[in-house]
Amino acid sequence: MLFDLLYSKISDPRFMLMIASAIAVAATVISIAVPILEGDALKKRVRAVSVERDRIRARERERLDKAGDRRGLRPEPKAYMLDLVNRLKLRDWLNAEGAQQRLQMAGYRGQKAEIVFLFFRFISPILFCAVSAFYIFVVMDTTQYPTAARVGGVVLGLYLGLKAPEIFLSNAISKRQLSISRAFPDALDLLLICVESGMSIEQSFRKVSEEIGTQSIPLAEELMLATAELSYLSERRQAYENLARRTGLDSVKSVCTALTQSERYGTPIGQAMRVLAQEFRDQRMTEAEKKAAALPPKLTVPMILFFLPVLFVAILGPVGIQIFGGK
Repeated sequence: MLFDLLYSKISDPRFMLMIASAIAVAATVISIAVPILEGDALKKRVRAVSVERDRIRARERERLDKAGDRRGLRPEPKAYMLDLVNRLKLRDWLNAEGAQQRLQMAGYRGQKAEIVFLFFRFISPILFCAVSAFYIFVVMDTTQYPTAARVGGVVLGLYLGLKAPEIFLSNAISKRQLSISRAFPDALDLLLICVESGMSIEQSFRKVSEEIGTQSIPLAEELMLATAELSYLSERRQAYENLARRTGLDSVKSVCTALTQSERYGTPIGQAMRVLAQEFRDQRMTEAEKKAAALPPKLTVPMILFFLPVLFVAILGPVGIQIFGGK
C-alpha cells in the first residue's frame, strides 16, 4: 500500500512540480539567509588557511622525501577518468585547449581539473538522457501524452546534460570575475603605493596579494601566481599576459598592458596606474547606478502580482466585512 502510494505520487507530474517548486523556494530562502547570518570571519579564515597550507606543504614534502617519491604534490586524476579520456580521445573533439583556458579562469588548474571536466562533459548527457527516459517511459504515467512529447522530454534531458557542465563552469567564472572586479581597484591602489614607495614589481605583487586576500581570495591567488611567474619566466611580458588571460577582465588587461609598456620603454607607471584605478572605480560606480536604475521596471511585475492584491485585501477587507456583516 505504501509503495503504491509512493509510486502514484512520483508518477504524478503535478506533485513533482510542487516538490520542485518547494525545493526552489527553500533554496532561495537559504541563499538569502546564509549571507545575512554568517559572520565576518574571512580574515581569520584566510590566516588559518595560510598557516595550515604551510604546515601541510612541509609535512607532505617530508613524507615524500622519506618515501622516495619525487612526483610532487600535484593531485593526479582518477585512473578510470584518464583512461576514458585517452581511449575516446576526448581532448581532440571536445576542444581541450578552450576548456583548459576556461578552467583556469574558473580557478581550476592542473591536469586533474581538465580530465574531470572532459569526463563529465562526456558522461552527463548520457546520464541525463537515461534518467529522463527512465522517468518518462517507466515511472510516469504517459498514456495521456503523445509519443512526440515523450521523445521531446528525452531530447530535453539530453540537451540539459550537454549544457550542465558548461553552465557550471560559466557560473564559476562569473563568480570569480565578480570577486576580482570588485576588489581590483583597491588592489591597484595598494600596488601603486608599493611601487611609489620603491618596491619592485614582484615585491609589490606579493605584498598586495597578502593584503587583498580579505576582500577577494581569487584575486590574491592570481597575484601570487603572477609573482611566481615573474620570478622564473624569462620575459615579464609573458607573466602579465598570463595574468590577463587567467582573469579574462578588461580592467586587468589594461593594467597588464600598462605594465608591459613600462617594462619595454621604461616609462613611469605611477601616473598610469593612478588614472586606471580612478577609471575602474568610476566604472564600478556606473555599473551600480545602472543596476539601481533598472530596479523599478523589474519590480513592476512582482508588485502587481504580490503587493497590490495584499494591499487591496488590507484596504477593502474591513469594508467588505462591515457590508456583508451588516446584512
